[in-house]
Amino acid sequence: MAAAVAARGASGGGLDKQAMDAGKYVRYTPEQVEALERVYAECPKPSSIRRQQLIRECPILSNIEPKQIKVWFQNRRCRDKQRKEASRLQAVNRKLTAMNKLLMEENERLQKQVSQLVHENAYMRQQLQKASLANDTSCESVVTTPQNSLRHASNPAGLPSIAEETLAEFLSKATGTAVDWVQLPGMKPGPDSVGIVAISHGCNGVAARACGLVNLEPTKIVEILKDRPSWFRDCRSLEVFTMFPAGNGGTIELVYMQMYAPTTLAPARDFWTLRYTTSLEDGSLVVCERSLSGSGGGPNAASAHQFVRAEMLPSGYLIRPCDGGGSIVHIVDHLDLEAWSVPEVLRPLYESSRVVAQKMTTAALRYIRQVALEMSGEVVYALGRQPAVLRTFSQRLSRGFNDAINGFNDDGWSLMDSDGVEDIVIATNSTKKIRTDANSANAFSVTGGVICARASMLLQSVPPALLVRFLREHRSEWADYNMDAYCAATLKASSCSFPALRPTRFPGSQIIMSLGHTVENEEILEVVRLEDQAITQDEAASPRDVHLLQLCCGIDENAVGSCFQLVFAPIDEHFPDDAPLISSGFRVIPLDTKDAITSTRTLDLASSLEVGNATQRTSTEKSPCDYSLRSVLTIAFQFPYEMHLQESIAATARQYVRSIVSAVQRVAMAIAPSRPGSDVGQKLLPGSPEASTLAHWICQSYHYHLGLELLRCSDEAGDSLLNMLWHHQDAILCCSFKVQPVFSFANQAGLDMLETSLVALQDISLDKIFDEPERKALYAEFAKLMEQGYVYLPAGVCLSGMGRHVSYEQAIAWKVLSEDNNVHCLAFCFVNWSFV
Repeated sequence: MAAAVAARGASGGGLDKQAMDAGKYVRYTPEQVEALERVYAECPKPSSIRRQQLIRECPILSNIEPKQIKVWFQNRRCRDKQRKEASRLQAVNRKLTAMNKLLMEENERLQKQVSQLVHENAYMRQQLQKASLANDTSCESVVTTPQNSLRHASNPAGLPSIAEETLAEFLSKATGTAVDWVQLPGMKPGPDSVGIVAISHGCNGVAARACGLVNLEPTKIVEILKDRPSWFRDCRSLEVFTMFPAGNGGTIELVYMQMYAPTTLAPARDFWTLRYTTSLEDGSLVVCERSLSGSGGGPNAASAHQFVRAEMLPSGYLIRPCDGGGSIVHIVDHLDLEAWSVPEVLRPLYESSRVVAQKMTTAALRYIRQVALEMSGEVVYALGRQPAVLRTFSQRLSRGFNDAINGFNDDGWSLMDSDGVEDIVIATNSTKKIRTDANSANAFSVTGGVICARASMLLQSVPPALLVRFLREHRSEWADYNMDAYCAATLKASSCSFPALRPTRFPGSQIIMSLGHTVENEEILEVVRLEDQAITQDEAASPRDVHLLQLCCGIDENAVGSCFQLVFAPIDEHFPDDAPLISSGFRVIPLDTKDAITSTRTLDLASSLEVGNATQRTSTEKSPCDYSLRSVLTIAFQFPYEMHLQESIAATARQYVRSIVSAVQRVAMAIAPSRPGSDVGQKLLPGSPEASTLAHWICQSYHYHLGLELLRCSDEAGDSLLNMLWHHQDAILCCSFKVQPVFSFANQAGLDMLETSLVALQDISLDKIFDEPERKALYAEFAKLMEQGYVYLPAGVCLSGMGRHVSYEQAIAWKVLSEDNNVHCLAFCFVNWSFV
């Protein structure tokens, strides 16, 4: 008896109250609990057949009825869920506690700043009353950096004093009032936010500050942040020139860093800095940095003509241990990017503190938060890939694209002669290696290389996120499948072949599979499969499916960023970790950084119903900033070649990128919002309603057939109703009313259930998601569906687009009627679905 009672305290054991005849308690022995726990670890929700099989296979369970075992598993799942919820609430509580501490510190800083401003105001009044000089130097506001901010490194004995001065100035910015900080518009602090982000107001240069809680130890955070190329995508290289110890166990380093230019219209930047790492008396770790004098300083001075020397004012990281684990991280970036050296139209990029905050400051905080989540096991990626491997792929894609845009001479790039028109720049690199084989770790051809065709263009009134999403979801509008197939073939063929050997056509379909994404969806890594559309029997026997590794940035509606891009590279279907990547793609950078531009248009919903032009909004739905939004689009495409085909590939590349530029211009005109007063109204997509109209039909038909409301507030209309349907907790899908039904629409839960995207959804038919028994059950109820307009389907299992089993408690099917009462499509609602 004692053993049975003791078992109650064991994991998953104890007394389970049975909802049975006499409401008795059932006692499990430790051996029975162990057997049940083993099964639970493999399958937390076994079927009735599996439970009966368990009783037969385990003699120790022979005295327990199947219903009792079912209740045990129910209670075990409930306890598991409670433990997870308790753990989640504890994590949220720690975040709120740390956030409260940060807000209190921020409040204290603001109070000090108010006190200082009051004092300065009183002083200025006193000076005015004395009729002193209007420009008295004593009335000047706080200067964050001494006038002569650049220091020489020729005398190492003076470096410790420079380091201590840099530390003091950095701390005055991170926790003091040396800079007038204002909250970054659109960033709201909270337990799920990246942190508290602020930008400078009225100081020299551009500056940004962020602070937040990260579940990592301070030493690990310092290690990550000092490795700037791993998280800062614009950092080309960082080299420590020399290092020597300082007091308090700290170190002083002389660092040379190069930054990529974001577009072909501006030169790159480099920095020559002193970096000081030390610890404070309270146990906090500090890494602070500032520029040193000397335009030729640094180990790579030979390539300095391609760079503009920028200045880093006292900046750095303050990492403080947090009670209960983790760290509170303060980040300050203060730069002078020498805006005079770029064309006037691009100067907002170099004069905006918002851009620094989004590209550099919050990028650092997001990266260490991402690493913390991955190390805790909270992030699981597709294909069983390790997080570090996928991060490396993302970094390599981005670095390859930046290399193509900048074309540095020390990387082997050189310009080719133009054809008389300066719209497309052609560069060649005969030293770039792209193919791996058994004989060499990285060998392509002794007589070949890579050609890059790049161009930049200004866009007016085109929301960047909308344009990038369109380019991603409608590849057939701008891409040539033959060029993709050619680049993919060079990865495995013994020699390159001229691309224009077969008729140009678009692939039969585009299937997008997500590999992983960052915490706030600002970056998405995915694999795209382009299916070959065979023309002849010989082609059908050997299809040329193309696989692309693709990185998307800024396409999520809620993502906040200063750069929107789509970068891809052909990859072998086996997807090896060391696969060579030749990056190509698009980058859109907003130039009007003072405006918080967030696209609220529903292209992702409306365009998924039928491929066509983007849906236009009425003039009352547009914000004034849509009409003046300016951005710069940079395009760079790379093509491998062999020496005897260099001129042919260069001519083909130039013509291909010109066709892409023309296609993008057409797309930009189509998706640009109409100006107020124009006669362009809200148009319907060919053969299909707009997304808001379809949402109205779905809800209206559900009420008509079932007499119930699908949504809580079904009297809503337009985008409000569409938004409610999109975020509905149950999976809602629509398929065409044809002989072979194909899905045309799904809400977010439906896409999650099918593990697909809105574009790839159109490649999934109704038959594909049901196995034979479920199809028979559906067909048996089809006549009833046609007669009464709806039907309830019992609990069952379907398949996702990735082939995983999905269970659901109930499914409801109904006919969706249009305004003229004709059947437009069939709708399905899967209630309480989960992956098996």
